[in-house]
Amino acid sequence: MDRKIRVMVTDDQAELAAELKQVLETDTELEVVGIALDGFEAFEKMPSLQPDVVLMDIRMPNMNGVVATQRIKSEYPDVKIIILTTFDDSDYILNAINNGASGYLLKDIGGNALIDAVKNAYAGDTILPAKIARRIVSAAKDVSADREIKLTRAFSLSDREVEIALMMYEGFTNRQISSALKLSEGTTRNYVSSIYIKTKSENRTEAIQAIKEIL
Repeated sequence: MDRKIRVMVTDDQAELAAELKQVLETDTELEVVGIALDGFEAFEKMPSLQPDVVLMDIRMPNMNGVVATQRIKSEYPDVKIIILTTFDDSDYILNAINNGASGYLLKDIGGNALIDAVKNAYAGDTILPAKIARRIVSAAKDVSADREIKLTRAFSLSDREVEIALMMYEGFTNRQISSALKLSEGTTRNYVSSIYIKTKSENRTEAIQAIKEIL
């Protein structure tokens, strides 16, 4: 690597932020360029610190991690943001990822796994550990039988197609669906194409609109 990956740590617990900095800097390919204690401070420090990757706590005063992620990604779309939290809450997971986060980690992650996650996010990967992927799957499945029956009857979808159609409706990308359901991206694309055909849609927007009308 020609230069180190520049990382900013954002957490309202200064002691934890310092610990994360210490762990990350055990790897010679990473450089922690600064610490912010809330989302607003992180956004304000972006021009001067110019991080490649931001580790972002989700629950902070002044500006939480979801809002900060949205603000940063709107101004600095190439920056990778990994959400850090002690709360494996599916709503926060979806909101953060839909606002541009590259992934989600629980704060009890080990040091080596944290370092790998930063490197993988920098390389463009989506970071969804198995524990969180299972949580997302549960969230996707946590719908009334009535919705599933409506989709099955309206479009003759298979059980897996219903599951994926609902995830599309909730805003998941193909990559996020693949991660959550442990499918290859090619398999996911095939399911999505089948959903297009059965909903008589030309694209994702039309398919989601067709699903919305049934639900």
